[in-house]
Amino acid sequence: MTPVTVQAGDGPVILGLPHCGTFVPDAIWDTLNETGRQLADTDWHIDRLYDGLLEGVTTVRANAHRYVIDVNRDPDGVSLYPGQNTTTLVPLTDFDGRPIWNTAPGPDAIADRLARFHTPYHAALQAEIDRVRARHGVAILYDCHSIRSHIPFLFDGTLPDFNIGTNNGTTCSPAIEAATTRICATAAPFSHVVNGRFKGGWTTRHYAVPGVESIQMELAQSTYLAAEAPPWRYDASKADRLRPYLAEILQTLADLAPTLAHSHGGTT
Repeated sequence: MTPVTVQAGDGPVILGLPHCGTFVPDAIWDTLNETGRQLADTDWHIDRLYDGLLEGVTTVRANAHRYVIDVNRDPDGVSLYPGQNTTTLVPLTDFDGRPIWNTAPGPDAIADRLARFHTPYHAALQAEIDRVRARHGVAILYDCHSIRSHIPFLFDGTLPDFNIGTNNGTTCSPAIEAATTRICATAAPFSHVVNGRFKGGWTTRHYAVPGVESIQMELAQSTYLAAEAPPWRYDASKADRLRPYLAEILQTLADLAPTLAHSHGGTT
């Protein structure tokens, strides 16, 4: 199993797919408890949901499950949301706060997983960002996520359908946030929020440097799964209502690239 799968396109948009992988090495699987082995916190079918929506898009997909190590967490273990419940670099609980390990990994095991899975994912992502930015004068990183819409351990109430994260406007140009928000606001009957419970993970924040526009989209899984419960079945009819809006977002971001490249001092 390779830790990361890259499909290189010739356009300005890169899709990050950090949480749809389900691979768990046998030695790690043996240390998970029954709760952990359900892999409930997967971004189920998010790669299928986005497949084919934008011509020329690049995708970077982590293949290991987030319970092995979460590639969307700071490798130094710094919390994304201080003071709020969240999961760690190697999660000790699931999203409902239930322990997932019979034998939790120690520092040496975590260091090994960083080297085997976290570092290769970000090396691949950085390489694609550098390649795309060199070609277009800007790289637009769109980080793809999904989560159950009702998780009391993490947030109150029901999550909006579209959760746009730009770390309070710091990870991308106003034009990126505004265009994405405009499309989500007109995507009836779906609801949306900007920088609500999910403001953009470590990936979104880490790559927000000159020449890179970075934005996270956290989708409520109720928008495209038959049910937010095992067997986590993809509902094509639901997805077909959602996908045109996602396609419009991605195409709009790609169309903005020449203007953004100019603002960054790049060329296309």
